[in-house]
Amino acid sequence: MSEQTLDRGAQVREGEELDLERLGPWLKSQIAGLEDEPQVTQYSGGASNWTYCLTYQNREIVLRRAPTGTKAKGAHDMGREHRLQAALKPVYRYVPTMLAHSEDPSLIGTEFYVMEKLTGIIPRKHMPRGVDLSESQVRTLCLNVLDSLIELHQVDYKSAGLDHLAKGEGYTERQISGWIKRYQDAKTWNVPTGKPVMSWLEDNLPDKEIICLTHNDFRFDNVVLSGEDPTEVIGVLDWELATLGDPLMDLGNSLAYWTEAGDDRLAQFMRRQPTHMKGMLNREEVISYYLDKTGYAPNDMRFYEVYGLFRLAGIIQQIYFRYYHKQTRNPAFKNMWVMVHYLMHRCRKAIKA
Repeated sequence: MSEQTLDRGAQVREGEELDLERLGPWLKSQIAGLEDEPQVTQYSGGASNWTYCLTYQNREIVLRRAPTGTKAKGAHDMGREHRLQAALKPVYRYVPTMLAHSEDPSLIGTEFYVMEKLTGIIPRKHMPRGVDLSESQVRTLCLNVLDSLIELHQVDYKSAGLDHLAKGEGYTERQISGWIKRYQDAKTWNVPTGKPVMSWLEDNLPDKEIICLTHNDFRFDNVVLSGEDPTEVIGVLDWELATLGDPLMDLGNSLAYWTEAGDDRLAQFMRRQPTHMKGMLNREEVISYYLDKTGYAPNDMRFYEVYGLFRLAGIIQQIYFRYYHKQTRNPAFKNMWVMVHYLMHRCRKAIKA
């Protein structure tokens, strides 16, 4: 596979530069063997935390930090993200190795952590040029990605000593009340109130929940594929929201991002992963495959689908809120309020289905 197909960072956005004069010596004190000064690039895919690649003469490492501006309570916790991945690594093969963590704001102005760089292909809106997969290979890729999510949900977190990560029981109700509050706190004048959707979710909470390790932002552009075999998953990234939660809620989150080939124009505009390709499962097939492999049998998947769409609307609105109040200059966030309208429409449509 060509080097050009492997995922690379781009130029650092204005106002989001790293202070290498302070950061550089600290990194060398924490990670043995780093040679010379690094070239710094920034990944454009992240709309939440800022992620950088530091390329030294002999090694590449990745740094994750919180953005500037107002943050929702509990969001962008780099220390938690670092500790959680360090704990998960021994029991879940797809987690990168953690290298260092700092709470010292004098280094780059905020808490951050550093991890190994998994060199491979990240399937974003389109597969990279040069990655030409047959319909059969696309199906294999799709199933392998789903299997990596199922594998996470089947980790025995208690025997692995991970039962301290979160409360667990009552997760579903906490998620609904929490995302309602986050949406309301981030609301701007140009987006819907969302009250009908919120009320429906509150009135239709499932009677039962399953507790397992959940990623809560699992999608194709958060996985790393092998450069040798692009159907093989070698890593799962972005563990900011991972916790002990309900696996069907996690699946609902993933379905919110799952754009099919036959979806409308706005869905295609919002698409950020290649789930439109021939060979990919559609949303109904994803649900059937997941339930068949796990043995879970919910009374109604509609709740989880609506939750995933509403939560995504909340995430997008939080990002837009920062842009609206000039806390970020990223031009990609300018029209996100339109997406919030669309996702609320999808919620209402799913409720009536």
